[in-house]
Amino acid sequence: MVDVFIDVFNFIFTVILVGVFLAWLSLLHSMYQSFTKTPFLDIFENNSTTTPKVSVILPARNEENFISKCLETLSLQDYKNFEIIAIDDSSEDRTGEIIAKFAKDDSKIIHVSAKEKPEKWMGKNWACMEGFKKATGAIMLFTDADTKFEKNVITLAVAHLQSENLDALTVIPRLRCIDRITKITLPMLSTFLHSRYSALNVNNPKKKVGYFFGSFFVIKRKVYEEIGTHEKVKQEIIEDGALGKITKESGYALKMVRGEHLIEALYSRSSKEMWNGLKRLIVPLYHQSSSSAIGVFFAVLFILFMPIPLLGYSVIAFESSLSFTTLLISAIISTITIFSASLMETRMGLNLNIANSICAPIGSIVVILGFLSGILDANKSTAVSWRGRKYSVKEFSQNYLKV
Repeated sequence: MVDVFIDVFNFIFTVILVGVFLAWLSLLHSMYQSFTKTPFLDIFENNSTTTPKVSVILPARNEENFISKCLETLSLQDYKNFEIIAIDDSSEDRTGEIIAKFAKDDSKIIHVSAKEKPEKWMGKNWACMEGFKKATGAIMLFTDADTKFEKNVITLAVAHLQSENLDALTVIPRLRCIDRITKITLPMLSTFLHSRYSALNVNNPKKKVGYFFGSFFVIKRKVYEEIGTHEKVKQEIIEDGALGKITKESGYALKMVRGEHLIEALYSRSSKEMWNGLKRLIVPLYHQSSSSAIGVFFAVLFILFMPIPLLGYSVIAFESSLSFTTLLISAIISTITIFSASLMETRMGLNLNIANSICAPIGSIVVILGFLSGILDANKSTAVSWRGRKYSVKEFSQNYLKV
């Protein structure tokens, strides 16, 4: 009787592992297509002839360790007609002082102290609106305070936008990681972006998929106003992605391009922020549909992690039988695909040391536990913590973006 139970158990998980393997094959294909076929910011036929004024909207909260480099690389841009609106979003450190010093030395930099955030607004969204009120440009460029730029980025972005008659353009940056946990977790998390929010999907006019990278997207002022500005997404936690979705679904021409050699953005400052970032992804989905969030959790559990313990089980408990043989083979193949995806993302996507891909199982566990923590905490008043603020997302409507 026990042998029959074990055989049934083995065959059930063999079927599951075959499904996991097929899912990873699809993900690997999407990743490879994304890496090899996504266009670059600096490769296009340039036929632009004008230089409309660009307003750089730079919200900053508690960014004293990063904003100086951001402002330096922005102020050195070779574009001839731009302003930098740097918004101190009620910072509790020296961010405001640093902005004020840069503004004193460079007339292109405008220092804005954001008013107190109203209720039912996310902090960054409110800061962007405060900056927009001061903007005078025909093109808006939204970026983050932990981002660095090559000196020709604005020139390339505006020329690309005009040459291809686009309404909006977003650039994939190189994501910089500081702490070890982020370096081994981000490759596993990023693999899923290629299947849902890849540039190939965003750039396909037949698909409604839209997405902006918060570290760099430019949008025509008229279009930004017509889609409702950041007020339209004032309650969205992932506001940049939500704005991209609205832009695409509204029928505007949106393009996503690669720019890892031109723009560098910090993904997270610590393992704690990485953890909060995982919760930030799953909590909005939970309030859209708790069953969907739980479904995503189990899908991620099986796709990212389960082949590895099942491989250990099938090796340790192995017996010469069909059920164990098929389980062992399927576990080996599925585990290989996990490490292959981690290696591809680590090298081709994130430009990290390949040693980080060896720790894929640990990264998978972090993602799984982060999602689980988000689901368990979703109804708490401090469900999401971000940039020193705590949010209860329960009463906020997250309408525009899903994991």
